[in-house]
Amino acid sequence: MKAINVPKPKKQKKTMAERSNTLRAGVLGSNDGILTVVGVLFSVAVATTNQFTIFIAGLSDLIACAFSMASGEYASVSSQKDTEKAAIEKERELIKTNYQDEVQVVADFYVERGVTAQTALEIAEELMKKDALGTVVKVKYDLDLGHYMNPWDAAFSSLVAASSGGIFPLFAMTLLPVSIQWPGTIIAVTLSVALTGFLSAKLGDGLVKTAIIRNVIVGIITMIIHYSVGLML
Repeated sequence: MKAINVPKPKKQKKTMAERSNTLRAGVLGSNDGILTVVGVLFSVAVATTNQFTIFIAGLSDLIACAFSMASGEYASVSSQKDTEKAAIEKERELIKTNYQDEVQVVADFYVERGVTAQTALEIAEELMKKDALGTVVKVKYDLDLGHYMNPWDAAFSSLVAASSGGIFPLFAMTLLPVSIQWPGTIIAVTLSVALTGFLSAKLGDGLVKTAIIRNVIVGIITMIIHYSVGLML
């Protein structure tokens, strides 16, 4: 008997919003990894010159920060996904019970964008005939039906980025010669947070210069605070 080849369903491509969410988690994770690790390193390095102690303290914080960021992203994005699903189910019921009202919502959406009322209504009715639920959730919530924010993608992105970000200050403080470890770490942190500021601005369509300056200032303040804490030990 000849085997029947059943074509596999095509995997849906991720939307721009899904990709941006994963990148956002990565950028934030990287920034937090840099600042939390350098904070611990500075506090400990001021109190002791034992390089192994400094390394273990920084490594422990890097691991804790990475998993903390990942779990936080997972919980946050899971909540967002649940909200999106709840909104879609609500619209599914409204289409059944208040179909004309939903058509009018879609028509109003196009009227607000300069389309005449009559034309907007015709567009709305045509779109609703083809895909009522997909049209309504796109208009009301800017959601693409079947595409939800993935908490696992965000968690993994944050985990990897936080780990990678924390490596910069950790390696600078523990691998550079003792004579230049402090200025070397400061430079490494400054460049790293400037990069995350640049990436966050690009992803969020923000002001690049402002984001870089803000991140660098926060990084410098973080180092000063933890250096001061270390002096108290």
